[in-house]
Amino acid sequence: MNPRKMKQMMKQMGIDVTELDAEEVVIRTGDEELVFSDVQVTRMDAQGQETYQVVGDPEVHETGAVEAGAEPSAVETGAEDESADDAGIPDDDVELVATRAGVSKSDAREALEAEDGDLAAAIARLE
Repeated sequence: MNPRKMKQMMKQMGIDVTELDAEEVVIRTGDEELVFSDVQVTRMDAQGQETYQVVGDPEVHETGAVEAGAEPSAVETGAEDESADDAGIPDDDVELVATRAGVSKSDAREALEAEDGDLAAAIARLE
């Protein structure tokens, strides 16, 4: 079917479709992380219900069982030694806190160091 015709029909049915300019999508399950780097994301809004469609090839990262409150080791997360600074804060954690709190990476790293690597506490500190 013609994509233009399809859009027109969806609009008539009250379905709004929007392409999102996503850089990365991460889906976390109990056992693994699916990381979509080169991804196409579509949001469909039908009668107030939003549905997201993610298209791409994910990288699968095993998370393994981590004790509650314990930081995973570099081996468990698949991180290299060079991805963490001297204080042991992984760059991925710094990036996550910076993105979630809307601050610079240096501010995110300072907050993580002050909170002993606790992601939630660091984000709360910055918000």
